[in-house]
Amino acid sequence: MKRKVHVILKKEELLAKKLEGKTVVIFDVLLATSTIAAALQQGATEVIPVKNEEEARNKAKTYKPDEIALVGEYRGKTIEGFFDPNPSTLKEHVKNKTVILSTTNGTVAIRSAEKAKQVYAASLLNGEAVASAVCQPSQDETILLVCSGSSDRFCLEDLYGAGHFINCLLRLKTFHLTDAAKAALLLYKAYEHSPVEILKRSSVGEMLTQYGFLDEIGFVSRKNVYSVVPKVVKKKLVNGEETICLK
Repeated sequence: MKRKVHVILKKEELLAKKLEGKTVVIFDVLLATSTIAAALQQGATEVIPVKNEEEARNKAKTYKPDEIALVGEYRGKTIEGFFDPNPSTLKEHVKNKTVILSTTNGTVAIRSAEKAKQVYAASLLNGEAVASAVCQPSQDETILLVCSGSSDRFCLEDLYGAGHFINCLLRLKTFHLTDAAKAALLLYKAYEHSPVEILKRSSVGEMLTQYGFLDEIGFVSRKNVYSVVPKVVKKKLVNGEETICLK
């Protein structure tokens, strides 16, 4: 029997009682899941997704100051005293450190999916790597792709990211796609060769462009350039043999 792939258009539609036994992949292309992939690829030892600034500051108190990097935004603006969560600028701040990450949507979505059998974070940067992990022969559960969205609104760039991920999956195996999954794939195919254009045309993309972060859109629009596979296991995200802690 073919494994089923379904897409949820925003994190607010996640129902804990329906997550049991499912593999969940979270997308926040602009920018949280891209930030997570970049932080791990650039040498962070841990990434702790938190729900808000208060939780981030409380978590930081449990570490020595030189052990952590506080990274985060709220509604598109960097939180005071935190590093910008822009993937292209993380390298100098995160190497060999625990990253405590607070975002408006993506980290909230990851936390909301904790009841699932398996939870991954994916973006255009590492979609192929995560797809390969999800396709392991030992796995046979439904794959639920969750678009984080923005404050209870659907986001175009997340659906594009989900479509890219589905395209990666289909290169590896045959799956049963729901209509929502087919819609994501069709969107991706329509803009397969122009990711910057579709990301710029999204509401979040327009906001980032207005704030002067057009280069960031170009950075996260690169496909399959990272090999990291962020995965939640017993409150911990693991990347290969490394552990990214959700303490």
